[in-house]
Amino acid sequence: MKIGIQGIRVRRAVGVAVTTGAVLASGALYAAPAQAAAAPSVVAKGGYVMNNANGKSLYTKAADTRRSTGSTTKIMTAKVVLAQKNLNLDAKVTIQMAYSDYIVKNNASSARLIVGDKVTVRQLLYGLMLPSGCDAAYALADKFGTGKTRSARVKSFIGKMNAEAKKLGLKNTHFDSFDGIGNGQNYSTPRDLTKIASSAMKNSTFRTIVKTKKYTAKTVTKKGGTRTMAPWTNTNTLLSSYSGAIGVKTGSGPQAKYCLVFAATRNGKTVIGTVLASSSAAQREKDAKKLLGYGFGKV
Repeated sequence: MKIGIQGIRVRRAVGVAVTTGAVLASGALYAAPAQAAAAPSVVAKGGYVMNNANGKSLYTKAADTRRSTGSTTKIMTAKVVLAQKNLNLDAKVTIQMAYSDYIVKNNASSARLIVGDKVTVRQLLYGLMLPSGCDAAYALADKFGTGKTRSARVKSFIGKMNAEAKKLGLKNTHFDSFDGIGNGQNYSTPRDLTKIASSAMKNSTFRTIVKTKKYTAKTVTKKGGTRTMAPWTNTNTLLSSYSGAIGVKTGSGPQAKYCLVFAATRNGKTVIGTVLASSSAAQREKDAKKLLGYGFGKV
């Protein structure tokens, strides 16, 4: 039996219709698009997360609102020290009574440095970033500032901190202290602090220090002996509780509340961010974990 050309066309059309119907029924052509993860809710009043590789913003919450930063200020303290020309990390600094008196006067966090001991710059950086020692911060500012008096050197060092912020193009950051115990003009934002930390993390010594959980310093005593300091424990508990965490720094204070600048690497990708003015040490960690998880879902 002969079938005309018109009949063949009809059969082909039916075949196509059947095939298409089967595909549509299977949902292969029109599968519903995956829903993007909703931005997490955090207790912190300010937050920011970015892709460390390209600086792309991944999350913002009052990211450009100026706030007190507490000891996250010390990220810039370390950055300024590590940027010094011909820096000798093994150079020794003698601990002065002024550093100890400062701790007592301000009831400040301390590395418990002993007056008269000779401590290396490297050890001071660990004392600065792990136990958040304001005595270590004072010693570094005194060492790397310029001037004939201690106050002049400290003022000079803080000037270097502000110059570095300007160099990074930060318009919402200002320092009036070397450790975050400011005089009303020590502030930054989640976005700016994240950028400071990202820049600091380019330095291998900084990266090594901020991911260290514990460090024991051996200092030289006034009489020339060796003192083994009590181990310094990193205040950033995220290092132990979040897989891939590599830093960076905690902060707290009456105005700052609880802050955390954080970074983590997973599958070759690094997410870095900041939460400011959270409600407790435990909550800032929870906030950071939420933001890291969200950030990794977007990089």
